[in-house]
Amino acid sequence: MKLNVPLPFDQIEPADEFTTMQAVQEIGLAAEKAGFNAGLVTDHPAPTSRWLDSGGHYAQSPFVMLALLAACTTKLRLQTGILVLPYRNPFTVARDVATLDRFSNGRVTLSVGAGYLKGEYRAVGADFDQRNEIMDEYLRALRVSLTGEEFTFEGTGYKAFGNRIQPGPIQNPVPIYVGGNAKRAIRRVVELADGWNPFFTSGGGVDTNTTRTAAMAGEDDLRAGITYMREYCETFGRADVPEIVLGSVTSPGEKLSTQEYIDRVNMYRELGVSAAGLGVTGRTRAEWCDNAQRLGEDVISKI
Repeated sequence: MKLNVPLPFDQIEPADEFTTMQAVQEIGLAAEKAGFNAGLVTDHPAPTSRWLDSGGHYAQSPFVMLALLAACTTKLRLQTGILVLPYRNPFTVARDVATLDRFSNGRVTLSVGAGYLKGEYRAVGADFDQRNEIMDEYLRALRVSLTGEEFTFEGTGYKAFGNRIQPGPIQNPVPIYVGGNAKRAIRRVVELADGWNPFFTSGGGVDTNTTRTAAMAGEDDLRAGITYMREYCETFGRADVPEIVLGSVTSPGEKLSTQEYIDRVNMYRELGVSAAGLGVTGRTRAEWCDNAQRLGEDVISKI
């Protein structure tokens, strides 16, 4: 079971604690040394002030942050967690992914979702009402354009006739996960992706009416989703079951002891989860690095 870590670069207070190159270096090296599988960065290019002021968070440019992280690490995987795919032309995304994967020696994992902020959709000029259809289309476009070979694809408002993105990525294919708890998201995983990225929604002020996905309160809901995914694999005719990469082993705001972390990880592994997020807290980067080291020694080394 691999353990991933959401990185704290969305914290802009206190000033300069997580928003400098030195912070990237210290955080990246601490995560790698602790034994985490991947470092995750989130995506909100232009969130509304209303959302930010009611509990939202800032996010830096995901591919820029992952490129900086790649420059100061050697083993840590570089994962979007998640990238709102309908915000960007899929071939622009493919170019960013291919470049990052090439120059990081094949360390990119692309986790994508449809997003939920109407105000942000409006700000970037994307169609909120058609986001699910656009997600499916863009995933297909990513697949054909990330091969390094010439491709042809016609989508909504764009056409590629004999285009090529080179150098392509080192990984073939680059792992693509799809986030979301709804059955539609699970079907999308089976049809178009390598893995499923579910996340718990209970506690911590998470409002599923706002995030526009199905509630997932704990083990029973996760088990039901896994069962549905396996059943749909049979219906769709997919022989392999997609990877299950859980957003976090805890619900929002939940605190666990060291042994509870270990027990929780082992429980999810038995359900078929292959990777999961493990949150690290810290008001300053020194505190964050110390806590990452502690989790590495007390939890990751024992999994």
